[in-house]
Amino acid sequence: MRFSKIFKVSALVGTLFLLLASCEDELDTIGEGVISGEPFTTGKAEYDVFAYNKGITAVQTNRLPLYQLGTFNDPIYGKRKASIISQLSLPSVSPTFGDLTQSGEDEADSDDNESTIQENETVKEVYLYIPFQLPPSSDTDGDGVDDEFESGDDVNDPNSDFDGDGVTDNQERIQGSNPFDPDEDGTGDDFVANSYPNRFDLDSIYGDRSQPFNLIVSRSNYFLRDLDPNSNFAEAQEYYSNQDFSSFIGETLFNGEVTIDDEEILFRENEDDPETENVDESQEVTNRLNPGIRIALDPDFFQENILDKEGQPELLSQSNFKNFFRGIHLSGTDMDELMFLLDLTQANITITYEYDDYDAEADDVVKSERDFTLNFLVGTSAGITGNAVNVFENEMLPTEVVNAIGNNENASRIYVKGGATLAEVRLFDETENGGSSIINEIKQKNWIVNEANLVFYVDRQAVDASVVEPPRLYLYNSENNRPLFDASNEIVTSNSGTNPLRYFPNHDGVLEKDGDLGLKYTIRITEHINNIIVRDSVNAKLGLTLTPNIGITLLQEAIGSNAEGVDYPVAAAVSPLGTVLYGSNVSNEEEEKKLKLEIYYTEAN
Repeated sequence: MRFSKIFKVSALVGTLFLLLASCEDELDTIGEGVISGEPFTTGKAEYDVFAYNKGITAVQTNRLPLYQLGTFNDPIYGKRKASIISQLSLPSVSPTFGDLTQSGEDEADSDDNESTIQENETVKEVYLYIPFQLPPSSDTDGDGVDDEFESGDDVNDPNSDFDGDGVTDNQERIQGSNPFDPDEDGTGDDFVANSYPNRFDLDSIYGDRSQPFNLIVSRSNYFLRDLDPNSNFAEAQEYYSNQDFSSFIGETLFNGEVTIDDEEILFRENEDDPETENVDESQEVTNRLNPGIRIALDPDFFQENILDKEGQPELLSQSNFKNFFRGIHLSGTDMDELMFLLDLTQANITITYEYDDYDAEADDVVKSERDFTLNFLVGTSAGITGNAVNVFENEMLPTEVVNAIGNNENASRIYVKGGATLAEVRLFDETENGGSSIINEIKQKNWIVNEANLVFYVDRQAVDASVVEPPRLYLYNSENNRPLFDASNEIVTSNSGTNPLRYFPNHDGVLEKDGDLGLKYTIRITEHINNIIVRDSVNAKLGLTLTPNIGITLLQEAIGSNAEGVDYPVAAAVSPLGTVLYGSNVSNEEEEKKLKLEIYYTEAN
């Protein structure tokens, strides 16, 4: 009977949705009518929510989408120092350097073919390159100038003139002149189009970007297993953020100062042709790399351990190579206020080498040059190939946080810190899978749930202006480890792009600000509540943490404060950020900030 009544009124209820959207802020009491005399009652009801703080000792940190490097100084939770140990992989097994295999070169003295020579491959230079994270969509008006560098109406105006040279940004983009340089407007006789480095608003760098830092790149002598021998090599090996690899650090390949630059790295490899008087080919850009860390490594090390191993067992297969060349260790000094989030699937080491090459036309031996690239991790549609581990050195948490973790008390404050805490949320009743009497009461009222929200207010006394606040919270079903949002019910807009803060706008969870300071996070769980009320789903315990990308819903193993295994969202493990939220066990003076479940409903009279 209840379901038939819902279906009968659903068509009429649809006409009320627009009215509800404009009236929700005025619905403060249960059962307050919107349209007098109509056979419907709309209102807002509030229910208790209970939250419990749990501690995380360590998180699984291999095969992550992003890796932390440096030091993040959190005013609330203390410092975290992060280092990386990563495998390298060959672009192809049993590689040939130059034109001839090593066995072919070995026959140079006995082979009558003039092209069979000793190639004498010699490393010329070696560069490590790790690009910084670029913002997912930061040039709203498409004029070639990122939003970060524009202000006010210029963000949406392609005809703005950033450098004030009289040529609009969009015109400079079209003709290939530099919108950041007032001395280059594209009219000079020596103008070469697109010969300048583009600038980007770099994403996922925390701290003072103007200060240089000291980076240390070393060989790792620790063998990272892909498969766990304790599972008879049937399951992937797990590595955790608290593991110590310090005794396995080998030769130093680089130890020096690095600066952060938001400009592209340009390569100009052409020579100027004297016959073209008005064109300087040496200014033409032959290659571009996104801004990132690019440093020279020790060439002698790679001569000995890569090129000189041609034709030997060490390079015969990926497994042989990983056993021989265990990996690379990345760490830093003078990074007390600087941390990066890095995508190791985009990182590589490029070995540029020279070799003797037989030129048949000239019947002579000439010098040729080639590149050989070693990759860190490789991202595929099936997942990440290769292995890397993030190691965290965390300061002891403050006393008030330690006392709140694991005390099994309904929290007055919810402590959210990536890789260090996890909150458990229970709806309606504090008992596990409780609230059945309240749920049955709602069912008997035959409510149509139009919207259901959890609102988490930021504790501004604990979170001062120096805190980098998480851009989004992540709430999930901690009993089946599934997200609460239903992607099929979400609106996909043209401006969503690849910006994760624009994913799933109906579900929300994005930080709402008052000026520059965070005010609250609103998470819409309408579908979840309807599953409980209408479809008799279990009122499951929920997990609460943060996320830099709500599209990443995978969970990996973590170690709780009581040494128990805990499923933990991968997205939270890659973020160093943290905040403090109001719980529901608050004082009377804090009642307005209290965590509660808000349900907006329509009831047939």
